[in-house]
Amino acid sequence: MDLNKKSILITGGTGSFGKAFVKRVLSEWPNIERLVIYSRDEQKQFEMAQEYPHKDYPMIRFFIGDVRDYSRLKRALNGIDYVIHAAAMKHVHIAEYNPDECVKTNIGGAENLVKACLSNGVKKVVALSTDKAAAPVNLYGATKLVSDKLFIAANNIRGWNPITFSVVRYGNVMGSNGSVIPFFMKKRDEGVLPITNTSMTRFSITLADGVNMVLHALEHAWGGELFVPKIPSYRITDVAEAIGPNCKHEVIGMRPGEKIHEEMITTSDSFYTYDLGKYFVILPSSHNWKLEEFSEHFNARKVPLGFRYNSGDNDEWLSVEQIRDLIKTHLYPDFST
Repeated sequence: MDLNKKSILITGGTGSFGKAFVKRVLSEWPNIERLVIYSRDEQKQFEMAQEYPHKDYPMIRFFIGDVRDYSRLKRALNGIDYVIHAAAMKHVHIAEYNPDECVKTNIGGAENLVKACLSNGVKKVVALSTDKAAAPVNLYGATKLVSDKLFIAANNIRGWNPITFSVVRYGNVMGSNGSVIPFFMKKRDEGVLPITNTSMTRFSITLADGVNMVLHALEHAWGGELFVPKIPSYRITDVAEAIGPNCKHEVIGMRPGEKIHEEMITTSDSFYTYDLGKYFVILPSSHNWKLEEFSEHFNARKVPLGFRYNSGDNDEWLSVEQIRDLIKTHLYPDFST
């Protein structure tokens, strides 16, 4: 895939993923035509613009806008080839207390983006999802499940338009805004690490691997796929041990909408799930291409009926030492216990 001379817009572009994506794209495709950072936080845009001054990075454009605003989205998408949808209201407990706002951003925003992309000649759209969208028990997960469905179904209403929509779903991004590792790093100096439940497990993925996955979908998606990576799990107690081995673990109880374990593929999904090697893919029940050709092209193997992909019974686990190595390699180079 060659992104040189292409134009890309990323919603939520000032977030953790957006920053990592921009850095990767600029390093591999320095002759990209345009890279539009679309987000609603002017302060974050101002700060990011300091890292990428216009005289050195004329291809980067900062566009203040909200995915709730269809007309603004439509204007921003003028001349755009590819769209990465990373904007979302994602904090579980905040969504529980502000449900209307979460619905407006995660569902209404997805709907607006689909319509705006269909109206603007965009060629490919990749939307970011979350493990919380599989068998959701909280509002955030439920809104992202609806968002996923909107993007996947958009392939059925495109008509003559050659645009494709696909989704990537992965677990907790190590070190992203609001995630547990930065939280524990701040708390360890106090000598106490708050743990909601000692049995809790989560999937783990680095920002770099998240970017790789989005680029994979951008290059290989035929339209309607939901990609799921094969990634390790960690125990929350092992994260606490890795960061603060001398800290006390204080069990504070689960927050509204939390799960003990996360799931990325449910048993119901197994009817449509295929193993691609590095990734699983959940295919839509209806699609605009032939399943036999897809399977042959990607050497796709159907998973057994009843298969599920759950952080609590995963085959691969991060040890305490591996967690420490990842923290030092990807987040805090000076990290030590």
